[in-house]
Amino acid sequence: MASNEITETGTIVRDARTRYTTAQREENGARGAFDAELQRTGLAPRSEVSVSRAAAPGDVAELLGASGEVVVRAREMFDGDRLVQLATTYIPVDVAEAAGVEQVDTGVGGIISRMKEAGFDQGDTATEDIALRPATADEAARLGLPEGSDVLTINHIGRTADGRVVEVTQHVLAKGWTLRFSVPLA
Repeated sequence: MASNEITETGTIVRDARTRYTTAQREENGARGAFDAELQRTGLAPRSEVSVSRAAAPGDVAELLGASGEVVVRAREMFDGDRLVQLATTYIPVDVAEAAGVEQVDTGVGGIISRMKEAGFDQGDTATEDIALRPATADEAARLGLPEGSDVLTINHIGRTADGRVVEVTQHVLAKGWTLRFSVPLA
């Protein structure tokens, strides 16, 4: 199986081994990792994006070291008409302004490419915590899930080489995802 592909059963493979590399994020003019991974499998990626400034939730504000407003990029991510993911990204205002990521379309490679160009390269390591939790009523309704359903969440933390957190993205996945990882055994 290729690094990111759809299986016969319609599952989207999210390959953590390669999804954040520049080559993968920018492949064929993709607007980021999600766009690239769906394009690669012949699916029809589409995102509805809203950008605002607001206070981050307490745990996110602590990670970002932000006591005031941050830039919030809220996305509904689709395969054609099927909503497959909700993602909310929190970015310190100074990073967002320097990287020019307060507009809806952030260009080829998405926000990570714009941050890298602005001197906020997230380097070669990101941290992602995955959890299974009950969907909120809003999430269940938006994702077409029965009330009380569980959802997989991914909390992505992007840091520069000097350790500064420049991005926290909270992903909520609908049905139909496979998460792929590789870990060293030695």
